[in-house]
Amino acid sequence: MNRTIGNQYIGAVDLGTTSNRFIIFDHEGRIIGLEQMEHAQIFPKPGWVEHDPMEIWKNTEKVIAGALKNAGIAGDALAAIGITNQRETTVVWDKRTGRPFYNAIVWQCTRTDKICRQLAGESGPDRFREKTGLPVSTYFSGPKIRWILDHVPEAKSAARSGDAFFGTIESWIIWWLTGGPNGGAHVTDVSNASRTLLMNLKALAWDEEILDALEIPRQMLPTIVPSVDTVPWGLTSKESALGAAVPVCGAVGDQQAALVGQACFDAGEAKNTYGTGCFLLLNTGETPVVSRHGLLTTVGYQIRGEKPVYCLEGSVAMAGALVQWLRDNLGLIASAPEVETLAQTVDDNGGAYIVPAFSGLFAPYWRPDARGVIAGLTRFVNKGHVARAVLEACAYQTMDIVDAMNKDAGIDLTHLKVDGGMVANELLMQFQADILNVPVIRPKVAETTALGAAYAAGLAVGYWTDLKSLRQNWAEDKTWQPDMKPVDREKGVRGWQKAVDRTFDWVE
Repeated sequence: MNRTIGNQYIGAVDLGTTSNRFIIFDHEGRIIGLEQMEHAQIFPKPGWVEHDPMEIWKNTEKVIAGALKNAGIAGDALAAIGITNQRETTVVWDKRTGRPFYNAIVWQCTRTDKICRQLAGESGPDRFREKTGLPVSTYFSGPKIRWILDHVPEAKSAARSGDAFFGTIESWIIWWLTGGPNGGAHVTDVSNASRTLLMNLKALAWDEEILDALEIPRQMLPTIVPSVDTVPWGLTSKESALGAAVPVCGAVGDQQAALVGQACFDAGEAKNTYGTGCFLLLNTGETPVVSRHGLLTTVGYQIRGEKPVYCLEGSVAMAGALVQWLRDNLGLIASAPEVETLAQTVDDNGGAYIVPAFSGLFAPYWRPDARGVIAGLTRFVNKGHVARAVLEACAYQTMDIVDAMNKDAGIDLTHLKVDGGMVANELLMQFQADILNVPVIRPKVAETTALGAAYAAGLAVGYWTDLKSLRQNWAEDKTWQPDMKPVDREKGVRGWQKAVDRTFDWVE
């Protein structure tokens, strides 16, 4: 499919864990318009995390309208729209009305622990790893669907009658953008489907054995499509916030989208995104690599007509969310950027470590029994040390993943491309380079997640011709070189590892 380029742009809907954004890019990958809105984080019980799906949809309409206004353009100036999203978060809704049967259950939520233990059974967490690349974990969507069907009778009966749809957040928004109850497209791209625990990685199809084990009706599930699709899933309506018929034809889960936005198209290239969580992806090419060291095997992206590109991924649940906790729960800072200022009031962490296992520990440990600790406290420690320990926790968790990735890949990482909201934090970036002992590189366009979604849609309609043209858009902004004595690095790592050990076996 080709649309005349002219002076057109590409729009990207970025559906994050804490906010929605619409960003408009030009042909060089520069931002020409942006709007952002936060949505409520709902915590009904300890370990439970929810979002209101209707709030996310309404905010999506508002940020689209706002970004168009800020850019001074109309919706018909867009060649296409791409979507990127928080991935495993689960929505089940009535396909006749668009009404959700329950709040979205967020990827961080741990309520499905019992379902996961029963599903793992005697085979253990790796029961479906060979097929899916994933351990059986509360992280993924399949068990969340089962929980909704078990606890919402209306959803269960609708699923049986064929009136219930399941989707991760990109499926939910694509459905609304392309018509909702009036013929909206019910699709999910391969990168998001690979995060459900329901898709066979090699076949790129829903796995009947796993659906049977979880008792999930096949008819609930969206059609699996390529990330870059030359056959549009639908057009936006003239009554929508866009006021025009724009093709919706690109979708990539947020972490894979950042890989695309960072132009990591060759096997061996890696990026780390510092957002609500921390996610490090390594491109392994057209062959899925099964991890032996606690990482996930996932689909990176797929262009229609081509083989999928696979990745190894390490996932950290709490990165930017730990800074939010410092702000909202403890009140030590009034805004997120203040954490760096506060951390700079001290020279080091004062011996204090924070391990933010608020929802258990993700990669490479996979310990749902773990809970957060602050270790090494003395009377000497003040709020500056606590702020510094918060930032260092992000870097140490990344280090754990890099160590596992080096073992799985059989080669050592030589540099790390970084993106996400926290890369503006210079203290964190320097400490990351120090603790990894490799250069850390920030690109000029830090909004690589939304850029990756824009690339997916733009490639689909011929706005960009190929991956080579996308590489030319990437440019370095700043590089941090490691500058820490080996003895100091080793001491810090030992302290971190002792603190991690203290988190285990808290939940019995």
